Amino acid sequence: MIDKLSWIAIYPEIVLLVMACVIAMVDLAVTSPRRTATYGLTMITLGAVAVLLALYASGETTIYGFGNQVVSDPMGNWLKCFATVAMMVTLVYGRPYASERGMLTGGEMFTLSMFSLLGMFVMISGSNFLVIYLGLELLTLSSYALVALRRDNATATEAAMKYFVLGALASGFLLYGLSMIYGATGSLDIGRVFQAVASGQIKHQVLVFGLVFVVAGLAFKLGVVPFHMWVPDVYQGAPTAVTLMIGGAPKLAAFAITIRLLVEGLLPLAIDWQQMLMVAAVGSLLIGNLAAIAQTNLKRMLAFSTISQMGFVLLGLIPGVVNGNTLSAANAYSSAMFYVITYVLTTLASFGVILLLAREGFESEEISDLAGLNQRSPLYAGVMAVCLFSMAGIPPLVGFYAKLSVLQALITSGYGPYLMLAIFAVVMSLIGAFYYLRVVKVMYFDEPITVTTVSAPGDVRVVLCINGALVLLLGLLPNGLMSLCASAIVKTLGS
Repeated sequence: MIDKLSWIAIYPEIVLLVMACVIAMVDLAVTSPRRTATYGLTMITLGAVAVLLALYASGETTIYGFGNQVVSDPMGNWLKCFATVAMMVTLVYGRPYASERGMLTGGEMFTLSMFSLLGMFVMISGSNFLVIYLGLELLTLSSYALVALRRDNATATEAAMKYFVLGALASGFLLYGLSMIYGATGSLDIGRVFQAVASGQIKHQVLVFGLVFVVAGLAFKLGVVPFHMWVPDVYQGAPTAVTLMIGGAPKLAAFAITIRLLVEGLLPLAIDWQQMLMVAAVGSLLIGNLAAIAQTNLKRMLAFSTISQMGFVLLGLIPGVVNGNTLSAANAYSSAMFYVITYVLTTLASFGVILLLAREGFESEEISDLAGLNQRSPLYAGVMAVCLFSMAGIPPLVGFYAKLSVLQALITSGYGPYLMLAIFAVVMSLIGAFYYLRVVKVMYFDEPITVTTVSAPGDVRVVLCINGALVLLLGLLPNGLMSLCASAIVKTLGS
């Protein structure tokens, strides 16, 4: 008999699944080329789910359901809430772009985006290896289909094939690693795995062997070195609206499963996985920043920027355990959570501007396409500049505070190698500032290629202005979001 609490734990997932199916059926009767009814119903559903999740999260209770296979806790609920809002913003920005390119001839874009969001929900809620893997597969399969949505576009089809082949390989890595840990511990339940590993009864070599594959699978989903090969190709090849779907909300889900597997399940092996994350973080900061300098394509540059930004997220996860001491865990993991949320917020606005500048037959993908944007549209140039300055870590924008919180977590650990990591990260940030500022220079000081003014639908303009304002506002007043992240991590790890 399944108890009432189990159903309460997955209520948001049930609402999303039912409405995704309803919207798929309703769309069959929609004749509007812009899919107005489908779009409206999707936005109402996502808005209701976001409010429901915010209520769950602010209740600060932890519910385990279905024999501990799923968990509804503050960290998970906030991440699901932010992922839902990110998907709503993505659809607002992406709809005019998709409509002009014939991607809305059917309602697949809306249905697939809702199923990919459901996959993120299942990943974030999973307290069992198999549940996490099922969520991951639902997300990735929906993402492959979204990348290939422009069937007549050779570049998009090629990107989808690369993504599919490399994604299948990474899923295999993760599944193999989880099966090794299951074989060693005899359980798929994350709580029981933690107890089994902490008991010290299991052969260390077997656990580490499985751990290597788990970290490899997670590294692919986060898009960090050495599993970053797919990021630039998929970001550049996918339709820009889909690029934002892959580069935005899924990063929150990838962060959540990293916490679930490595922190909640395998914390006694922290000394091993922290070293792996350290190598991945250093490689990501180095390759991401250096490769971005050489790019002329804006989406490809932002892809390498993403690799370096995810390197910073890993830096936040590293100082959680120092010499077997977990006193700095909450500080470290909350700084990483804060970083990934603010990164997604900034990414939404930067890709929003790229989508807005694109028009039929013109993608606005090259850095040179932004030449003289300030003379054509000071508002959109200002929003893009705010995002680029934030990603570069320039005060008083939110990216500066996010970087500062991660560096503070590394330095306050008092551990020598982590201090060296912090210094390295600062040097890499200085190098990274070059390619962000280069785009700002092109927007403000180069002669415009075209004199056409930039027009956008009212809803896109309003959302973009709010999005840009939040990047500035959260930099000036970061304490609210930072304390929310800290509270969520403390309550989640304490449950």
